[in-house]
Amino acid sequence: MLRGVAHRGPVSRPRSLDTVDKAIIEALQENGRESFRRIAEKVGVAEATVRARYGRLVEDEILQVTGVTNPLGLGFDAQAIVGVKTAGAPDPIADTIAAWPEASYVVIAADRFDVLVELVCADRRDLLELTNRIRAVDGVLSTESFPYLQLVKQVYAWGARIGEPEEQGAA
Repeated sequence: MLRGVAHRGPVSRPRSLDTVDKAIIEALQENGRESFRRIAEKVGVAEATVRARYGRLVEDEILQVTGVTNPLGLGFDAQAIVGVKTAGAPDPIADTIAAWPEASYVVIAADRFDVLVELVCADRRDLLELTNRIRAVDGVLSTESFPYLQLVKQVYAWGARIGEPEEQGAA
């Protein structure tokens, strides 16, 4: 655990989700503080079913309910994506950087960069220090930083019904 936050370790293919699991996820994406009773009413199942499914979704690291903040509103004035090229396998480098609390998003990628890292920093000086820290990690060949000029959209509510056609609303 990093600073009291559960580590969202390597994300793997989850178990198969059914329509009840997906409906619970979507209800919590709409309102993370919604009661299990109200979700059960919406989904058409017992409250105990929602409670059990929620527990399993959290335990399986499919769902994490948390407060999403606007970094700018909290005083973080420097954000960037940093592309990292590695000398060998990117996994150890990604794991090292993922352990840093300042790295909010770390992925192993293909093509131009081996690893992509999102950094959220108090100011440009902190951003420079962190990019230098990335450059110092054993196996890093080079980095390229893409500082954010303006945060236009930040949402985490893409829904759980991947591959299913969207319902058409009345016109």
